[in-house]
Amino acid sequence: MKAKKKEYEDIPGTIVFDADQSRMGYGINMFCMSLLKAENREAFKADEEKYLDQYKLTPEQREAILKRQWIRMLELGGNIYFTSKLGATDGLSFQQVAAKMTGSTQQEYADMMLAGGRPVKGNRRKSEWEKK
Repeated sequence: MKAKKKEYEDIPGTIVFDADQSRMGYGINMFCMSLLKAENREAFKADEEKYLDQYKLTPEQREAILKRQWIRMLELGGNIYFTSKLGATDGLSFQQVAAKMTGSTQQEYADMMLAGGRPVKGNRRKSEWEKK
């Protein structure tokens, strides 16, 4: 059975964390939440691959975690707030992780946000582009 198309699927650069994403990313999110405990952070840092063995992850999810592919983790079901725990484990602030996701420096990201965030133009639904 094919999943019904969601009305928000055509928003450029946006991954909506919904029930389907939650189910898909359960392993990523449980791994990330485990990093709330100091002993788990230490174990992960000691041997990342071995630590990940205790979580049900697809090969793609595992690779995204190990390579710190922040957007890919979200595409594969990661929740941005949970994946930020991995960033914190690496010594990164939420702002630094967000900057990596946008392909900018932390200062460029901060400046953009202080100026009001991404411009609306070009960031609305793709279906609106097709009407023009």
